[in-house]
Order: sequence, then C-alpha cells, then structure tokens
Amino acid sequence: MHSAVFRSLRVLTTTLAAALLALSTPVLAAAAPQPGQCANRQAPPPAVDTSEKPAPGKPVPPPLAVPAVPVGGPRMAECGLITPNGALNPPEGNTAASWVVQDLDSGAVVAAKDPHARQRPASLIKTLLALVVVTQLNPQQVIIATPEDAAQECTCVGLVAGGQYTVDQLLHGLLMHSGNDVAHAFATALGGVDATVAKMNALAARIGALDTRAATPSGLDGPGMSTSAYDLSLIFHYAMKQPEFAKVVSTKNFEIPPTAGKPAIPVYNDNKLLGVYPGFLGGKTGFTDDARHTYVGAAQRKGKRLAVVMLRAEQKPTKVVDQASGLLDYGFELEADRAEPVGQITYRAPEATPASTDTSVLADGGTGNSGTSSAAAAAKEDPFGVTGWILTLVVFLVIVGGFFLGHQRKKSAS
Repeated sequence: MHSAVFRSLRVLTTTLAAALLALSTPVLAAAAPQPGQCANRQAPPPAVDTSEKPAPGKPVPPPLAVPAVPVGGPRMAECGLITPNGALNPPEGNTAASWVVQDLDSGAVVAAKDPHARQRPASLIKTLLALVVVTQLNPQQVIIATPEDAAQECTCVGLVAGGQYTVDQLLHGLLMHSGNDVAHAFATALGGVDATVAKMNALAARIGALDTRAATPSGLDGPGMSTSAYDLSLIFHYAMKQPEFAKVVSTKNFEIPPTAGKPAIPVYNDNKLLGVYPGFLGGKTGFTDDARHTYVGAAQRKGKRLAVVMLRAEQKPTKVVDQASGLLDYGFELEADRAEPVGQITYRAPEATPASTDTSVLADGGTGNSGTSSAAAAAKEDPFGVTGWILTLVVFLVIVGGFFLGHQRKKSAS
C-alpha cells in the first residue's frame, strides 16, 4: 500500500510540474512564419533599377530581423487574405500586394492582406518624417532653404534657395504635394540627411514599427529601404493623433507666401479622395519604380474612423484611389456587421526608453509589443522566476507525500 501511494504521489507531482512548465513557457503564435514560408517576409522584392545600390565603399544593409512573434496578433503572420471568419471577401480588382484596413480609434485590424510582408514605402515614409518634425520642431520656426534643398529630384513644391519658410508651411508642402525639396529642407534643419534618417529609424523602432527602415527622408528608394502595410498603419495611427498632422492632411488647398523675390506657391492636395469620398479625413500617396504605387487614407462614417494602407499597387484595372475607396467601403461593412477583428495595431509611446517599454501605454490600453511574447515580458517582471515557483511546488508536494507516508507507517506500527 505504501509503495502504491508513493507511486501515485510521484505521478501526480511529475504531471503537475510538467503542466505548469508547459503553461509558463512562452508559446510562439501558431501562425508564426517559418523562414522562406512567405514571400518578402525578410526583404522587399528585388529592385528594378540601380537606386538602391550603395555608395562606393558602403555595404548593402542586411535585412531587418523578423520578430519571432508577429506584432499585432497571430493572424498578422499570415501571407494572403486575412478576413474575419465567415466574412465575404473584399471587392475584386484590388492590385496591392499588401494592405491593411484598421479602426483608427481602437486600433483593431478589420481585414488585411500579407500585412508584415516587407515592401517599399515610397513617399508614405514622409508620414514618419512628419512625425519627427512635429515632435522636434516648432511650427513657427523659420527654415531658410539651401541650394541643395531646392535642387532635389522632384516631385517638388518649388522651394527657392534663400527662401524663408515656417515649419507649418513646409509641412503642408511635404504632406499635401509630397515635396522632395521640402523633405530635404527638413532634413537640413534636423541636422542633415544621415542624422534625419537615423531619427526616423529611431522613432520607428521606439513605437514598434519593426519592419521599417528609412533609407531617405523623402521615400526615394535607397539601400535597405523597408516597411510593411502593418507598420505604415501603425505609423499613420499615431500620426493621426497629432493635431498638426491631421490638420495638414485634411487640407485641400494651401498657399506658401512669396519669399526671396519669388511669387507665392499654391499647394494642392494630391489625395484625390479628399472632398470626394464621404467623410474623408486625409492621407498620403506615393510612387517609385521599385515601390510601385503606395497609398494611405482615412475616413469617418457613423462615428467610426477607418484607415487603409496599400503597398505595391498598380493603377490598372482601376485607379489606386478607387481601389482604396473599395477597401474603405468593405471595412465599414465589416464594422457594421460587428465582425471580429483579425489583429491589433499596437504601438509603444514614442517617448518610451528601452528600460520602460514594458509599461508603455497603447491605444487600446494594453502593453507594448516589441516583438516578444507577453508571457516572456511577465517572466521578466517576476524576480523569483517561473522555474522557481515550479520547483517550490514540487518540493512542497514531496514534503506532503513524505508526511503522508510517515503517518501511514505510524498507523501500521500501532
């Protein structure tokens, strides 16, 4: 009898310890991709020209690391169309290689396609530059354009060397007309192109955009340029919380006053859905030969604010803005049907430091997601450690078993 009891206690102890260890071990998302599983999981498609060739003597930047746990939830690791269970597919004719539709208020991902595939942003990276600008420069600060600023590869607003412009005026030119001359002027004011790109990448890393690496301030293709539809959704989600940014992208017409003996510069918003799509809030367009067409836009309907990001799209069979309009309609239909979200836009507060990211606040009131599991974060916060608790429980069970056996022996002896 004693040996049978001891065996039972030993089996119970081993089973409980194994169960606790399994529960306490951080589990990778079931849909987490294996190397080579998804196209462009590590890097964008090959360039079609020489724009990404490094300068002589400089190496090609290696691809960014792919997080073991997909940022935004398990389904964000899927490669193809990601829709709520039972939902109809989005409208046909969409040409984007990757896209995301999100709720701008809750951060819920309503639907997506290959959201973490590495693509090129083109001028959508100017949203990241604008975030650096609005957080580091005063809107009324005056910037004097240099000859190099005015000589940039266009699209350009038309800055003139020696012209004096406020940050607010330049921000309109950057976001409304995608001025590459403006992007360079901001880079000059922020300490130079290299320093500005470093600031953009530091901000992307701090807010959790782990697929993103800017190579140029303007979005012109360069060595190592990378982003994803998820990351640009995250960046736009945060940018639309900045009043100055939201005001500028919703502006249809603007005029930069005359300066340096040159006439005023009229600026018109390139986003063709502004004033056309009901409730449109603004956005950004982009194009390069390597990136193809890129797009971000947001709209409000019945108290809901949705945003769409599209990467590597084509203008045929329908214009990209019309494809974006269809995705917004689709998103609003899913919201009206109370469809279950397929993911979550999560970002760390931009002022957070690496030492404090575990407690940074998200749009949905959660905790930061830096590509590590919440279980791992919890284990990090536990000074005793999961293993310590398991060992303590095992020892406790052994002690209880020994006491029980000793008690049984005493009863037998009496």
